[in-house]
Amino acid sequence: MVLKLDDITAKIRQQIEFFEAPIEEADVGTVISVGDGIARVAGLRNVMASELLEFPGGVLGIALNLETNQVGAVIMGDYEHIEAGNTVKSTKRIASVPVGEALMGRVVNAIGEPLDGKGPIQNAGFYPVEKIAPGVIDRANVDTPVQTGIMAIDAMVPVGRGQRELIIGDRQTGKTAIAVDAIINQKGKDLLCIYVAIGQRQGQVAQVVATLEEQGAMAYTIVVVAGASDPAPMQYIAPYSGCAMAEYFMDKGKEVLIIYDDLSKHAWAYRQISLLLRRPPGREAYPGDLFYLHSRLLERSAKLSKAKGGGSITALPIIETLAGDVSAYVPTNVISITDGQIFLESDLFYSGQRPAINAGVSVSRVGGDAQTKAMKKVAGQLRLDLAQYRSLAAFAQFGSDLDQATREQLERGMRLTELLKQPQYRPLPLEDQVISIYAFTKGYGRTVPVVKVAEYVEKMLQFIKSNHPGVSQTIADKKVLTDDVEISLRSALASYNQSVGYDVPKS
Repeated sequence: MVLKLDDITAKIRQQIEFFEAPIEEADVGTVISVGDGIARVAGLRNVMASELLEFPGGVLGIALNLETNQVGAVIMGDYEHIEAGNTVKSTKRIASVPVGEALMGRVVNAIGEPLDGKGPIQNAGFYPVEKIAPGVIDRANVDTPVQTGIMAIDAMVPVGRGQRELIIGDRQTGKTAIAVDAIINQKGKDLLCIYVAIGQRQGQVAQVVATLEEQGAMAYTIVVVAGASDPAPMQYIAPYSGCAMAEYFMDKGKEVLIIYDDLSKHAWAYRQISLLLRRPPGREAYPGDLFYLHSRLLERSAKLSKAKGGGSITALPIIETLAGDVSAYVPTNVISITDGQIFLESDLFYSGQRPAINAGVSVSRVGGDAQTKAMKKVAGQLRLDLAQYRSLAAFAQFGSDLDQATREQLERGMRLTELLKQPQYRPLPLEDQVISIYAFTKGYGRTVPVVKVAEYVEKMLQFIKSNHPGVSQTIADKKVLTDDVEISLRSALASYNQSVGYDVPKS
């Protein structure tokens, strides 16, 4: 086949005539310097605060410092291949993460990418990681309890839906265990859970995930991981990403429990980023906006009004103290932001009191509003008895000559303290907690040896469920301890005590 020059020319002219070159407009800049996960970029004239930037290799960064001639950006991922002179593109998109039901049961990183090897996630869209918290008018009263399954918390430091309750204590005192128990106790309930691990060892996170899977809790849980080996920017953004995922469900009228484990390491990551960005250091070398760092995160937890769908986010932030010092910078900040704290003590933990909750220092600023009527009725006496026991125990150690009433009060307190001990990963349902507390505050367990309290409770609950099932069922369904139910409960407890040879108190 012979091609003529005229035919070739005509074909080229036709191609040129109909050629349409797509014009792509982008705001681009140049990397001036890069190191320690921080890049300084020149030339991005229209960049926005917290905007996502695209670095070579598809790595994303976030613009944090907007200066006169340059932008300070944190790189969300591997930055070793990025060097001075590389081109950076603005995406015109504020930092956001994928959200949706498909995330349930998955383990993801701080930007929503799967880490569990179960394939890609079909998300329902993106939510910005930073968002203004709901206003006062959009909120409703916190009046519905979050049942953690831990008797010491549900009875004395109740957590309500929409509340922010701090878990604070030294390392290795059971802070994560309380959070995991709270997640496990939501099985079969209408509360979705998100666990955000910040700066934790990968092995520790894997252990938590394995426990949740073993207990059947991963089906309603999202795990967001920014481990100790991840860059500081990933640890910084992780809690905001988890909160954005929770807000998707809250906006749909659902209720969410989110755990930030822990915000001490989050503050460390932010301090590292701020120092690298050359922001002025303040107290303990933290930047001046440290309070705002956590307040803008925790204020997003709320119970929305019915007009806004009635959804809620309940936050359980965790703070690690050093030698029980709650007056340090980060603990005092978060204590002032939250609606109460669950304080864990090393001395209690090592003495065998687990969970090691100091009921005298722990407080819930929502109080009885976040309790069922049944629990409120029995918990008041429990708190009073324990407070009296603590004050008497301090004096009793100095003297042996005590009157009968004081000895009885001390023994009563010892049994109540033993009652509040609870094995890990064994949360108790509401009805079992109410029956157990009622038995000991009303004197049915007064002759039970302290070492046999746990055995007494276990067998007593089995006896009531087998021989008086209506009592447990009524408390579980109606969540109220009416006069009729109380009479039935007294009768059941008396029957059990008589069958095992313990005293029955006079009505």
